[in-house]
This record gives sequence, C-alpha cells and structure tokens, in this order.
Amino acid sequence: MENSSLLGPMKGATHREVGGVLVDVVPTGNARVKRIVYPVGFRWSKNLKDIVGTPLCMHAHVGFLASGRISIQYADGMVEEFVAPQAVAIAPGHDGWVVGEEPAILIEFDFEGETVERLGLRRG
Repeated sequence: MENSSLLGPMKGATHREVGGVLVDVVPTGNARVKRIVYPVGFRWSKNLKDIVGTPLCMHAHVGFLASGRISIQYADGMVEEFVAPQAVAIAPGHDGWVVGEEPAILIEFDFEGETVERLGLRRG
C-alpha cells in the first residue's frame, strides 16, 4: 500500500517520537485522534518497556489499522492479529509487535486517562 498520504502532515497536530514510534495527536472535542506509526521491527517489550517502566502496555487502543499488520499478546497468552484495513480494540495489559516488512499505521481515538472506562475495554 502506498503510505505517502497517510504519512503527510496533519493540520493542528502535535508531533513526537517515542522509542522509534511516531505519534501525531489532534484534540477533537472531548477526545483525541492520533496517528501512530509503528516501524518495521517494532515490539513494545523491546522498544518501549524500559521507557514506560511497566511489564506490559497498559494503554487501551481503539481505532482503525490503516496499513500493515500487528500482533498483540495479553498476559494470559492470548494472541490477536490485526491486518489492515481493520478496526482495532485492544485492552490494557499487552505486548504488541509489527508483523512483516511494512510499518503499521494506526488511527486511534482516546479519552486520555478515561479511555478504558469510557470505551469498556477491560479484559477478564
């Protein structure tokens, strides 16, 4: 897939890089829309675990995988794979990685610290 239009500048976005992941954030009403670009070879436990300081990613992710493939593994061993184009709903408490030779581009919606409660994303 040609990613150039997915990677172009976003009007009103703040841009940052964390552990090799590119994140653009735009406030929208009471929520935020993010474009997250996970590079080829990315794995949360390898690239972000030491930066974040938790054994697993404790964020919920809800959105649309616009490009690429990602796999998620929860603490109980359950694995999910998402292949673009696909809606994504990932509960906190997971490791995740890019599958294949294409970056994964996730368009995500969140409510900062209230995402899990507002979107009902609890496991177990």
